[in-house]
Amino acid sequence: MTAPNPTARRYRPPAPLGGRRRATGSPAGRNARAWAFLAPALIIIGLFTVWPMISALRLSFMDASGFGREEFIGLENYVTVFTDPDIRDAVLNTLWYTVLFTPTAVIAALALALLLNSPRMPFRSFFRTALFVPFVVSFAVAAFAWSYLIDPQVGLLNYWLRGLGIQLGNVLEDPDLAMPAVVLVAVWKLFGFYFVIFLAGLQDIPASLYEAARMDGAGPWSRFRNVTLPLLSNTMAFVLIFAMIAALQAFDQIYVMTGGGPYGHTQTLVMEIYESGFRKLDIGFASALSYVLLIATLILSLVQFLFFGRKEKDLSS
Repeated sequence: MTAPNPTARRYRPPAPLGGRRRATGSPAGRNARAWAFLAPALIIIGLFTVWPMISALRLSFMDASGFGREEFIGLENYVTVFTDPDIRDAVLNTLWYTVLFTPTAVIAALALALLLNSPRMPFRSFFRTALFVPFVVSFAVAAFAWSYLIDPQVGLLNYWLRGLGIQLGNVLEDPDLAMPAVVLVAVWKLFGFYFVIFLAGLQDIPASLYEAARMDGAGPWSRFRNVTLPLLSNTMAFVLIFAMIAALQAFDQIYVMTGGGPYGHTQTLVMEIYESGFRKLDIGFASALSYVLLIATLILSLVQFLFFGRKEKDLSS
């Protein structure tokens, strides 16, 4: 047996990743450095988000055109919002858009997420990427492309449908079809984002729960209703809120494709805000209408959060 070498180095454990960190300076100094790092982002948020919101709230109580003198008129702008027949029609159009868009986009996204979450589905990676690609395309670009696709003279979609004996005509000039047309563009553009969110939620569900349900004799519909839907409640709430907010803020494709027509059938609340603020130069009324839309969006989001939160609490109990 060999004797230990007294000159050999003793083993020392490696330092933790990043080295041994020591707290330097006083807590006040560390806080000052933290605020220094946060300052650029806070300044940008303050200048481009907080200040415009405060300024818009002030203007909502004014008779202001953006040029010249401003006159305080109190709640007159808000009274006009709730009594103007044009605003009532815009509210109905926005609700109709929301009813068409939200369930269509959410159901399509969920159905495709369920399909492409199956390991037996061939070319899953390709289809996942292809379905998400429209989301990164600009809304204006998508609207221009779809305008040409459904054009009655040169549109490929109308050409293909004519081969099947279907004649759509000028969809964007039809009062009954113009709103479904702009909703179709929004669904094509946005459902890829909802699809990815649903796919992430499905992959968080343990496979052991599905195996247990199969052993208990549950079929595909029973597994979906009793396992998938309850465990997707938070994801569903998130997607529904985002889809509803997107519907209430619909503007880009409507501005490009129809401009609010025909005969005001696609004139939504955001289109009214744009018309009032930038064409009629009634900045005060546009600001008031913006805040009414903001409050309505917050109320709808809160209702959905409470509904899904209570549902999840009932399932956990």
